[in-house]
Amino acid sequence: MKSLPALILAVVLGLGLSAPAMAQEPDLIFKKSTVWKFLTPDDKLATYGIDDPVVEGVACHYTVPERGGVKGMIGVAEEVSDISIACRQIGPIAFKAKFDQGDVVYRESRSLIFKKMQIVRGCDVKRNVLVYLVYSDKLIDGSPKNSTSTVPIMPWGATNDAPKCADFVK
Repeated sequence: MKSLPALILAVVLGLGLSAPAMAQEPDLIFKKSTVWKFLTPDDKLATYGIDDPVVEGVACHYTVPERGGVKGMIGVAEEVSDISIACRQIGPIAFKAKFDQGDVVYRESRSLIFKKMQIVRGCDVKRNVLVYLVYSDKLIDGSPKNSTSTVPIMPWGATNDAPKCADFVK
């Protein structure tokens, strides 16, 4: 019976872990206080940057609310699902590997156990555009809140050739 709590903990910690999605930590760009709290941390908006691990030359910036107060201070506050994203071409685009539509680019926990934020990638084959979607999901009832950003694949520098994302979708 003593091994049951250990098994439950292992399953909970294993939920949501994925090698490609956890390959890098996002870079904190800045935080801005939105609600002042007395004697505890303020509520904030935090903006982070992350590079696509499969598509060289694309970076995404996303902003998430971070709760302050006592729960936020000790790390048990459930974060809200309001997340925005903007992705841009920042250099010549090169595909490091083939990918599936909806592959996870980045994932992080937004609550103690049940909620996670995910950034996923797809390819609009007809328009040669990378499409990034950020959303948070909850194990029990999901979340309809999401944000989308697109990156048209354009030539970079002196070359007039741009790769076709359709060539890299599985």
